[in-house]
Amino acid sequence: MPAMNDELPGHGHTVLIIAAHADDAALFCGGTLRLMADRGVRVVMLRVTDDRYDSVGMSVAETIAANTAQMHRAAKILGIDEIIELGWETDRLGDASEVALRERFIYHVRRVKPYAVMSFDPYGAFHEDNQDHIKVAHAVDETYWTAQFDKHHPEHLAEGLAPHGVFERWYFARRLVEVTTPIDISSTLDRKVEAALAHETMLRHYVNQLRLQARTGGHDIELLERAWDGDLRALMEPLLRGGARATGRRHGLAAAEEFRVVRFGGLEQFFGIETKGNKGVRAP
Repeated sequence: MPAMNDELPGHGHTVLIIAAHADDAALFCGGTLRLMADRGVRVVMLRVTDDRYDSVGMSVAETIAANTAQMHRAAKILGIDEIIELGWETDRLGDASEVALRERFIYHVRRVKPYAVMSFDPYGAFHEDNQDHIKVAHAVDETYWTAQFDKHHPEHLAEGLAPHGVFERWYFARRLVEVTTPIDISSTLDRKVEAALAHETMLRHYVNQLRLQARTGGHDIELLERAWDGDLRALMEPLLRGGARATGRRHGLAAAEEFRVVRFGGLEQFFGIETKGNKGVRAP
């Protein structure tokens, strides 16, 4: 399967990424977001939760502040133009109303009017252990059609918004059930790595989780201990680069990110639309 970089959105397009957590953008699709930004795309990120628990040895207030500041540093590296904060409590979306969450997504889709939306694939849930990711995936998936109904949340219309149809849906996951679009990120891998490493508080928490698991298994892993003491790059950079290269090898590329992309609700061929470059053009 060839890389589909020529079909990335470009100048004049807006892409909305809906992420459960501060580091989702960098980790799942950072290289692709940077490619889009370099092509002139306006990138908007909606962060659902406040990541208040994703730290070690810090208060909730300190954690929220640190993770938010580090997210803004990562967003600058990735070329993200705007960040929307919903501020829902992290690691608790499993108890949240999916309909209430969907209403917020509908509102911002109607406000931002994106050409494309990127978010979690609801069909990747088999490989997903984070209910925040799963709940966001399902709420976003319903947003695509409900944002187009004039009787879903007419209070939005009273504010001057209007129904909006998203042309492209870019799904990512820990492991996609179907890959339609591998993106060659060899030119933006360095910036993906730097954006991911900007999330120091969350990464250090991740390292501590690995340390706890290793200790339970009777292991004392020097690389984890060094990362815990401060050398995060030595651990995380090889993991990030290795993951991108392994994904690339599946498609004959140096480094890649994978997506399931649906355009025009999957009906483009039925209506004689071909997608070439940035534009949908009517076939002769």
